[in-house]
Amino acid sequence: MTGQAEPPPAGVATEAVPGGAAAHTAKDDLHALFGRSTAVFASLAGPAHMVEAANAAFFDAIGGGARVRTGVPLAQLMPELVEQGFIGLLDRVYRTGRPYIGRDAHVLLGEGPEAREAYFDFTYEPRLDAGGNVMGVRVLGVETTQVVHARRLTAEHRALLEQIARQAPLPEVLDGMASVIEELAPEEVLVSVLLADADGRHLRHGAAPSLPDFYNRAIDGIATGEGVGSCGTAAHRRRPVIVTDIATDTFWDDFRELADRAGVAACWSTPILARDGSLLGTFAMYHRRPRAPQEADLALARVFAGTAALAIERHQAQQARTAAEAREKAARDDLAFLLRASTTMTAGLDAAQTLQHLAAACTPKLAPLCAVDVVEGRHVRRVATAAPTQTLHDLLASHIPVYDTADDAVARVLASGLSEVARRTPTGPGPWHDLGVTGYLCVPLMDRDRAFGTVTLLSTGEHTFDGHSVALAEELVRRAALAARTARQYTQRVTLSRDLQAGLLLPDLPRVPGADVATYYHPAGEGLDIGGDFYDVFPLDDGRWAFMLGDVCGRGALAATTTALVRHTARAVAPLLPDSHSVVRAVNRALLNRPDSHGTGFVTLVFGLLTPTPDGLDVELVRAGHTLPLHLDAHGIARPVKAPGALLGVTADPGVAPQHLRLRPHESLLLYTDGITEARDADGEQFGEERLADALTSAAHQPAAHDAIDALTRAVRTFTGGRHIDDDQAILALTATEPGGRAEQPVGHTPQQLAPASLSTNDSTPIE
Repeated sequence: MTGQAEPPPAGVATEAVPGGAAAHTAKDDLHALFGRSTAVFASLAGPAHMVEAANAAFFDAIGGGARVRTGVPLAQLMPELVEQGFIGLLDRVYRTGRPYIGRDAHVLLGEGPEAREAYFDFTYEPRLDAGGNVMGVRVLGVETTQVVHARRLTAEHRALLEQIARQAPLPEVLDGMASVIEELAPEEVLVSVLLADADGRHLRHGAAPSLPDFYNRAIDGIATGEGVGSCGTAAHRRRPVIVTDIATDTFWDDFRELADRAGVAACWSTPILARDGSLLGTFAMYHRRPRAPQEADLALARVFAGTAALAIERHQAQQARTAAEAREKAARDDLAFLLRASTTMTAGLDAAQTLQHLAAACTPKLAPLCAVDVVEGRHVRRVATAAPTQTLHDLLASHIPVYDTADDAVARVLASGLSEVARRTPTGPGPWHDLGVTGYLCVPLMDRDRAFGTVTLLSTGEHTFDGHSVALAEELVRRAALAARTARQYTQRVTLSRDLQAGLLLPDLPRVPGADVATYYHPAGEGLDIGGDFYDVFPLDDGRWAFMLGDVCGRGALAATTTALVRHTARAVAPLLPDSHSVVRAVNRALLNRPDSHGTGFVTLVFGLLTPTPDGLDVELVRAGHTLPLHLDAHGIARPVKAPGALLGVTADPGVAPQHLRLRPHESLLLYTDGITEARDADGEQFGEERLADALTSAAHQPAAHDAIDALTRAVRTFTGGRHIDDDQAILALTATEPGGRAEQPVGHTPQQLAPASLSTNDSTPIE
């Protein structure tokens, strides 16, 4: 048999165009499905709509044959149009002289079993004589039947693709595809999909909603091969096979009786091929009478065979994934084990606790017994053990390996940095008999290229170490070593940061005569970096007190260097200079003269001098680019203290000027950094100065310094919802006390204190 471009005559089995589906592009198939529009024309005369003339396309569209004639009324030529209303439309156009336009009009052409559905875009135009009188109607139209059918098929095809994308079950997709084609095809068709076995040698039932069950059962499992019906042959050839008449085709010799019982007379089968060319199955279109395919039929088969290929490949991929998941369940369990163990080991930042969690994770998953040893100085210390009973735990914990002997497994692993495994008791002394040890695995804990400890897993009874358990143990120990190293570094860094921060803040608040003093400091993050916020209160020789609160640009060591420079400069020059703005100018000069290696960041600062008086506190302060201080009067009203001044460390003249105010008993001066006002809620909105003033106004009547700070910090925490802050927060509150008031004892202060430290004194209390 040879391939041919034209449809074969009935009764002849043939392959499709050479090359099969590969010879056609998607564009070709869409063009075939949508078809070519054909224009029809007819000229009708008089009120009876006599057919005067028509083109061949018109007669083809209405059925041809006996209908190819003129000189008869259209209603006589096509009586079916009367009940469908089309003759009435012609009457209206003839009567009114106004044209009528129809779009995708549905019409049933012919009568009885030969009737067919069709769709047209058409226009009825009046024909006028020389005097403008209607003498007839001109019919112009384009048959859109193929377009309408293809459009519906395309929509259903898109729905099938969406099903595939949603990973709908394969039987559901194939049944849906077959039903769609059977419902929308212009002529009756019965669709069948057969699925190829993995070896491609047999075809199994996939979907055939309209074929009889006995037929589907009979062909389920047929072999692929030459002459095995349409489907077996198409699967064997990997090319479409068209049988137009089953009754006379030799391919159906073994299945002709079966086909006759099923009532099928033609079968066009298209192989369903994977992207790599392998056989997935066949897509077959059966017909009740002998029939040869048109171009649109072949295009339809190719399009839906491709759709079936997508569904089958997706199904096979899903099956492969399921099989792979089953094979890899143990690996996933291992990964889950590592994840749980890693989460536990990294939950805290304590190295000893990390190694305790490591020992617990190893038993009984990796071995019945586990011991963790680390090197400290020139000695090995056992820091963690795990065992099924307390007796075995105590026995294992009491054994200490010998660090400098070649006869000890721990010593060898520490020296080599390589794991050691054996199906025997470890060499060297140990309680191996009492523990029932039958084998061991010793894995080094590495810090870069140096072993700082080991993890020893001990087998008992029938337990043994294979390659899988060794690899799992090594991965777990590697993670534990990293977690322990991180924990040690964190501890060292936090200790260093706390020590440095403590040196930059007051270790204890001084007693200030006539004043209640409270401070608050909360670093951003976890306290790993030294913050840039600072405060200080210190006495001068003439009975005055100096106070300040500032913020250094940046964090870390450079910020600490700048903080120390500001504080120490202020403490050094304040006893020697007469007023606050002179001190601030001296601080500014010190910042401008610092080496570049000590940082170049600017500083905001409020510096002031406090003088106790019999009726309160006289305050002189200078503000250099800092947030506005707040004056809280005895009635609980907070007002900003406005003072000009630019940032320090930027220009030679910061333009500062002193401001004076009197704090009467129960009035307060509150200094704060921008970490307070710029604290944000979950939506990113800032706390702001208005909320700050409202928080102080809502404080207790005549609040002490610590009451004001409590009210403010509580308001900030409520506003932020307990979220981590992005900037350090510092507050210094100074409240004038009643003359002769009782002094409070100093409250201790730490750099990361979350509640304010406070101290109340009066003017009868000696200065310490």
